[in-house]
Amino acid sequence: MLLEGLKVLEWSTWVAGPGCAAVMADWGASVIKVESPAGDATRAFFLDTAESPGNPVFSMENRGKRGVVLDTSKPEGRAALLALMKQADVFVTNVRPGSLKRAGLDYDSVRDACPHLIYTNVTGYGLTGEMADAAAFDITAFWARSGVAHSMIPPDQEPFPSRPGFGDHMTALATLSGVLAALYERSQTGRGRQVETALMRVGAYAIGWDLSLLLRYGDVTTAQPKKDRMVAFSGFFHTADDRWFVVVVKSPNDYPNVLKAIGREDIYAEARFRPPFQDIHDVRYVRAALETAFDAMTLDEASALLNAADIAFAPMDSLHDLEMNPMAHEAGIFVDTPDGWGGSFWGPAAPVRFPGVDTSPRGPAPKLGQHTREVLTELGYSEEAVEAMIAAGAAVNSPHPG
Repeated sequence: MLLEGLKVLEWSTWVAGPGCAAVMADWGASVIKVESPAGDATRAFFLDTAESPGNPVFSMENRGKRGVVLDTSKPEGRAALLALMKQADVFVTNVRPGSLKRAGLDYDSVRDACPHLIYTNVTGYGLTGEMADAAAFDITAFWARSGVAHSMIPPDQEPFPSRPGFGDHMTALATLSGVLAALYERSQTGRGRQVETALMRVGAYAIGWDLSLLLRYGDVTTAQPKKDRMVAFSGFFHTADDRWFVVVVKSPNDYPNVLKAIGREDIYAEARFRPPFQDIHDVRYVRAALETAFDAMTLDEASALLNAADIAFAPMDSLHDLEMNPMAHEAGIFVDTPDGWGGSFWGPAAPVRFPGVDTSPRGPAPKLGQHTREVLTELGYSEEAVEAMIAAGAAVNSPHPG
């Protein structure tokens, strides 16, 4: 298995940190998730009971992990977490830098005790500066502050939020890439290092084409209302059966080929209707002709026309359409996910496959504190010491049998 033998310790909540560790679990790593007695906030989103088994959101980010509950406000809880760090290869956390430092669990505090450790901080705005300890989610740091939302939402529309976890999952993958690079370096040097990702930085990278234009030329045109775009044959078009599809022009021949296919060669015969357009009114005239033609077709009819003209296009499918699409199953988008109650359900797969290697979930997401006693015993704690920690509230073991 790809990451078999790799020991990962995760002390994080919500999505980006847990998501990074979950992909490593899918790829064979042994992942221990540490939670507070309150548990990861995503546990509360959907029921996980015998009657409604398998919280799909929590499961996606935490499948295949073992779960431990430690109260790090107590010395015994902090000591146990440090002991886990000493035996881990990778530590992933999105606890705020100030809280880590106050607990004596920041990188500088543990580096000498854990010289081999890949210590990974998932942050909103980085580890330094006045925003280092600010509360951050992907909708605030990735979507809003990075310029992504402003670049994507046309100015004639009221701003809208990104979907939950959208920027978090990109940050999870960015974090994973940093972890793997640091592991490679360690294989050469024998030394660990600190790795840091920031939601805002990942957002800026995601919108990097626009950002690079702004940085180079001092200005950039981003999301425009459709009526103001100087390109006639691109973007979304509507069909008679109330579907939408999107076109991307890949060749100078696409535009005349489509005009010919809809019987409007007369448009291309006039020089003013050929790219590059000089007048927005000419663009609007051509686009109106294209919209009228596609509005009279079903999606199947439009697809046949576009395929015959070798146009790059795609229907705007719903998530339900995706679920029903045989190509999605062929592409490995879905995995059978254990629910922790003896059953399973379909969930989203990690976005990378390794042909010939089974990267389906190693197991269900853990119940809160499900493996506390087991993991502490493996760490060398005696049965009496574990029971004393539980009695003192420094650790919690789930009464659920598994």
